[in-house]
Amino acid sequence: MKRNFHLVATFGVAIFLTSCMTTPLVAQEKARTPAEGYNIHVIAPHRHEDGTVHGPYHHYCKPIKPEILQCMVFLSTDPNAELVEIEYFIDKKLARSSVTLEQWNKHFHDHAEEIATGRVQVLDVSPEKAKEIAEAASKTDGIIFHLWPVGAKVPNGEVTFPPAISHKPVKKLEIPE
Repeated sequence: MKRNFHLVATFGVAIFLTSCMTTPLVAQEKARTPAEGYNIHVIAPHRHEDGTVHGPYHHYCKPIKPEILQCMVFLSTDPNAELVEIEYFIDKKLARSSVTLEQWNKHFHDHAEEIATGRVQVLDVSPEKAKEIAEAASKTDGIIFHLWPVGAKVPNGEVTFPPAISHKPVKKLEIPE
């Protein structure tokens, strides 16, 4: 429970600080919507099911539950960029106790392994804050829903589950204490 609280507190502080710096006063007075608060900006490449590497993908994330961070994923920072993926960062204890070994190996990846590759960058915050966010993220597993096929003019209903470049299937799901 302490780890979950620390994860949420870390992401929450990052969001609060970022939103205070980037949200105009007028916007803060408007009614809140689910689209607000995606202020954690992370970039990372993704491997598609055919083995090719694409990206970097721009993740705009916010915590939606104490143990879950939700990210909208785009190929660029253009204001009209297509939403191509959704990624969830889920506390390892919750993720690994909620899915089968087969599901985890097929659809999930360990963010500690991905962050250790050095390919993940946390943007728009100080180096100290970026390190803190990366450390919190390393305590999560990820699942990506790829919604817009590469090269397609429109999404066509195909949804794939690309794992991290560093993904390695496991023989047993280790659930952290």
